[in-house]
Amino acid sequence: MSAILTKTEPGRSDLVEVADRLRGLIIDMCGGAEGGHLGGSLSVADILTVLYFQVLKVSPRDADDPDRDIFLLSKGHAALALYAVLAERGFLPETELASFGAAGSRLAGHPVRAVPGVEMPTGSLGHGLALGLGFALAARITGRPGRVYVLTGDGELQEGSCWEAAGCAAAQGADSLTAIVDANGLQLGGQIADLGAPGALADRWSAFGWSVRECDGHDQAALAGALTGVPWQAGKPSALIAHTQKGHGVGFIAGQVASHYATLSERQHGRARAALAAHIRRRS
Repeated sequence: MSAILTKTEPGRSDLVEVADRLRGLIIDMCGGAEGGHLGGSLSVADILTVLYFQVLKVSPRDADDPDRDIFLLSKGHAALALYAVLAERGFLPETELASFGAAGSRLAGHPVRAVPGVEMPTGSLGHGLALGLGFALAARITGRPGRVYVLTGDGELQEGSCWEAAGCAAAQGADSLTAIVDANGLQLGGQIADLGAPGALADRWSAFGWSVRECDGHDQAALAGALTGVPWQAGKPSALIAHTQKGHGVGFIAGQVASHYATLSERQHGRARAALAAHIRRRS
């Protein structure tokens, strides 16, 4: 796999380059025989970078520490982004990413516990928030300090089980639980029509008893500022609606439903890599 930039050591304050590398690795994995969920993985790269390098209390050296924070990728089809950030953070070798989707590889289309750093298998949409609530309540019962972060998709929120878990979390006062919504406005079937007017999704979370904020999901400073301050209200779980762009960083697919799943040919892979490099140059 080619690298756009030289490797940045974990702990560096400016992590924009890390997210750029994650996007490059995601593109590379979609160039394999099986392809992958490209658009939604690209949209969460900044969110995962901030989580794994500025927020989560986790370590590849002690991945089973009982006091660790818990992260669940409820939108499990964005596993490409999760594998990339776990490799960048040191949970698995970057060279293993080339095995994504291959027979016998532990890097499947949805994450499984065989992958270091993966807490639960996810991807059957609508289950992650309930699992996260279970982790949060278990920590309360056992007196553990760890927090729980669940990343959902906005399309996923059409599942009623999400709102059952949301209502229960508020009723339980589970303020160690944080939901992050990857609000890119698109799903496989097209635009997400049930979000309604601007602010409607935030109003819905608020109506279920959560403390709610919104931010640009590609603004790492805004993400870190919000996520390092949870809980925003004692006794209430926190919901951050991160407004993102599906396919972000690859101009010719950005904001398009067609980016949802892709098996990139050699030519398409080169074009996607070139588009990402152009995106980086424009930003600098």
